[in-house]
Amino acid sequence: MPDTPARSTKAEQTRQSIIDSAMRLFASAGYDGTTMRAIAEEAGVSVGNAYYYFSGKEQLIQAYYDQIQAVHAVAAEVPLAGQADFTERLRGVLLAWIDVAEPYHGFAGSFFKNAAEPSSPLSPFSDDSTAAREAAIELHRRVLDGSDLKLAKTLRADLPELLWLLQMGIVLFWVHDTSTGQQRTRDLVEHCVPIIDRMLRLTRVPGVRGVVDDVVGLIAMIRP
Repeated sequence: MPDTPARSTKAEQTRQSIIDSAMRLFASAGYDGTTMRAIAEEAGVSVGNAYYYFSGKEQLIQAYYDQIQAVHAVAAEVPLAGQADFTERLRGVLLAWIDVAEPYHGFAGSFFKNAAEPSSPLSPFSDDSTAAREAAIELHRRVLDGSDLKLAKTLRADLPELLWLLQMGIVLFWVHDTSTGQQRTRDLVEHCVPIIDRMLRLTRVPGVRGVVDDVVGLIAMIRP
């Protein structure tokens, strides 16, 4: 028998409750110090029910990745709306991510050591993280496509992924940033985005195009 709307809503509420409970426990006890049993108890469901929705803590983190990416996409609409200047678009999207992620900063470091392991499903480069990664790259494609930035076609095709890699570098800085409200990360965005804008605009200068082609070729060589 297919799920009725009421059943589907109840299931989604239960699923979200488990995610929210996991995030609270990760914040208070750390990723390694939190068990699925503790998450189930926090959510008010049985352990079996928790495992029905999520195979383990790794899948809960994937749900967190997907959730924060969805919220980020909504928050990014403000800086992207009616704004053609590339600097403003990129700055706004990167700062929007910091705003969205700020409530989770307290426990970000506790699972980062797991995410940093190349073979970990928590890695942003893993197959498990494909949906969140592709959504983030698509958001940076929107940053570029709606902007006034003129680029060589070859570089334009690869730039959204390169901007996502820039974001990953900023995320790493943010994880280690202990300043109030992660102000140092915000300052990093404010100062680096105009530099990136200037560097990208220089790629249309005839003497620089050869270097751009070399970079694009290097990207193609190292991409899996």
